[in-house]
Amino acid sequence: MPEGPEIYLASRFINVIGRTTHFGGRVVKSAVSTKNPDVEWNHEVYRVRAQTRGKELMVTLLEGKEEKKGEETVDIVFRFGMSGSFKYTPVQDCPKHAHLMFFTINEKVPMVLCFVDYRRFGRWEVGGSWGQDRGPDPMWEYTSFRENVLKNLDAAPFKKPICEALLNQKYFNGIGNYLRAEILYRCGVRPFDEAREVLSELKPFSKWFDLQTKYDDKQNHDVEQEDRDLKKSYIVKPDLLDLCHIVPKEVISLNGGGKGYNVDPDADEDEYAEFRAWLQCYSQDGMKNLVDHNKRTIWFSGDPGPLKPKTSESRSQAKRKKWQKTKKNKSETDEQNSDVDVEDPETRIKLETNAKKSVRRRSRTESKHQSKKTSKVLDPKEVGAITGRRRSARLASGDIKRL
Repeated sequence: MPEGPEIYLASRFINVIGRTTHFGGRVVKSAVSTKNPDVEWNHEVYRVRAQTRGKELMVTLLEGKEEKKGEETVDIVFRFGMSGSFKYTPVQDCPKHAHLMFFTINEKVPMVLCFVDYRRFGRWEVGGSWGQDRGPDPMWEYTSFRENVLKNLDAAPFKKPICEALLNQKYFNGIGNYLRAEILYRCGVRPFDEAREVLSELKPFSKWFDLQTKYDDKQNHDVEQEDRDLKKSYIVKPDLLDLCHIVPKEVISLNGGGKGYNVDPDADEDEYAEFRAWLQCYSQDGMKNLVDHNKRTIWFSGDPGPLKPKTSESRSQAKRKKWQKTKKNKSETDEQNSDVDVEDPETRIKLETNAKKSVRRRSRTESKHQSKKTSKVLDPKEVGAITGRRRSARLASGDIKRL
């Protein structure tokens, strides 16, 4: 699922295109996207801009080639769901799962900017604003974010394990599954410690953030003081809320073209090598994982903490496979099946699960046949004794047969 860094990278991608490209005509919605509204917009020329707040992205359409007073605009707020992303391709190569399309004009090769969502959990709202149930963005509204968390520690979500509280977008807008694992791992907090207990130890202000702000202030020309502040910032250890600001910003600063968590099954995995190398905890060898109370997998190291689910279980590590998009005949498929690596834990689990399902299906079929064979054929006198609803029910169930 795209998290705060991926949403921000999408907005940056849109703005890079929008600075040099003009769009025109209708905004087209796919026929299968029935749960999302149409965008009533049809101008000869318009511009596209984007901004983000946590896990929400706002695309603004602006009439005309240049900014002018009284220009018509419309805001479209996107929530990416499990697999949303933006792509910019030639019109003839428009992705199969493109659900909202903005077409360019005056290009040698007609291009389209489109919202792609192959799982169709993504949503957009025309004329919308930022969600009222979402808190400040920890990357760009850090002071407000910290205040919003610490002043609401009496709220019910903070009675839950810290790993589950971190997914509550009312307080941790933009934090998702891989970010929570990395944040907790770096600050050494057990995932199933109570959130209120962990966060109540933090102070309203952050020493680390205060030193960073002083160092980044361009108006401060005292070089010696800047050097002292920089040294202090290395000594002062960031707390959990500081890491909610630091870790997402690290993702958007990665080399390799600015790629975060990959939600696109058609993407080139090599583009995400930098991100995979950056991960320290999430889905890494040697790390443990458990399914939390919300059925989400949390990765961690060491003891999980006292609030772990009573029926907690771990999940096998997900492995991405790059499938070739070619048609295979039956013989090739059989040959591929014969080469299955049964020593692979994930493959072995699948084979055992399929075998159990097959046994259950076979036993159900056999029991049905057996019940038909053993149905009683009663004597007419006995049948006559069974009257009314009781007799009708037994005839319907096959327990007795009509003579």
